[in-house]
Amino acid sequence: MRTEEIVVVGAGQAGGEAVAALRMAGFEGGVTLVGDEPHLPYSRPPLSKDFLLGDVGTEVLLLRPPHFYEKHRVRTLLGRTVTKLDRDRRTITLDDGGSLTYGTLILATGGHARRLRDPMAEAAPNVHYVRTIADIERLRPELVPGARLAVIGGGYVGLEIAAVGRKLGLEVTVVEAAPRLLARVAGPDISAFVHRVHTEEGVDIRLGTTVTGFVPGDNGRVTAAVLADGTTVGADVVVVGIGLVPRDQLAADAGLDVADGIVVDEFCRTGDEAIYAIGDCTRHPCAEHGGMRRLESVQNASEQARVAAAAITDDPRAYAAVPWFWSDQYDLKLRSVGIAADYDQTVVRGSLDEGRSAAVFYLKAGRVRAAEVVSSPRDFGAAKKLVAHRAEVAPERLADLGTPLKDLLTSR
Repeated sequence: MRTEEIVVVGAGQAGGEAVAALRMAGFEGGVTLVGDEPHLPYSRPPLSKDFLLGDVGTEVLLLRPPHFYEKHRVRTLLGRTVTKLDRDRRTITLDDGGSLTYGTLILATGGHARRLRDPMAEAAPNVHYVRTIADIERLRPELVPGARLAVIGGGYVGLEIAAVGRKLGLEVTVVEAAPRLLARVAGPDISAFVHRVHTEEGVDIRLGTTVTGFVPGDNGRVTAAVLADGTTVGADVVVVGIGLVPRDQLAADAGLDVADGIVVDEFCRTGDEAIYAIGDCTRHPCAEHGGMRRLESVQNASEQARVAAAAITDDPRAYAAVPWFWSDQYDLKLRSVGIAADYDQTVVRGSLDEGRSAAVFYLKAGRVRAAEVVSSPRDFGAAKKLVAHRAEVAPERLADLGTPLKDLLTSR
């Protein structure tokens, strides 16, 4: 087993899981974790939900308590940015001029919020993005009852912000360029379901249009968003949630293969035998559908961290986990497993036209390939197993609320 110094660049979900996985795998050499935020690795999903609401503090977000890193001899360099990677010398340079030498390097650089290409928006103090603790701490004071909140982007983050805004008593408008909400992450049926719920909660939803500019106000703030359809949306505060851009420039500058993410194999290895990459910043082989893909999820970051640690400690196992995602909005708990990209039949379990609990299954040649489950943790647990096994299930049994999904696991 290797004992040389391992340096992990990126102290997010993937980086935090990587240092833990290395120690659990028995790695005894030096481990250094470098992060550009001043915080130890923390969970990002609560940022746009409970943390924004003020229901949980920063300490609750931490993946592991501070003493974990001391106990397991993980050196942490926080608030530092890596400015250069020298593959020949196996060194990284930090923004303070210091450098580190590595035997093995793990890039867990994640991504940053995709930004609007608008100078006014970039300078306006009331235009916000949601990616870090600092982002939320800047946004939270602006979410006051009666204020007008314009959310640009109808994906998970945008809709979570919209739900928080309504709970806090703001007037909320969501602007989405696609013809439906959640177009990148959910099927049309669940999109319509979520659209109905947000409308019932009082959200004004504008689909199939984009923001083309802003109306300026006092002190550099914007007062409205101008849309491509000719309408305007009044705004006291704007939140932009239009996706994530992988942080792959460091790798690209070092000559590693990059294609909207750092390209890795099924063991999270880059083209350099001394460098691995994990998490949101990677483009990796898709075991489900073939080809390459990039995923933005906690599950993917955690699993790739374990895969990389296993490969580094000479116990390689290919990444073949079925991806799953979640989002909490109002009382809804949206859970999806698998990628609904290749199917020939959908099966709805429950009602999508009323109530707040339902599920949609995606089948190919009679086998379950993906599922989306709303507000039923038990059904989601069974759905994950059905998808993982590509179970062959009669559609009428999937749709029958009188048949527990767990029973379908034993009757495959």
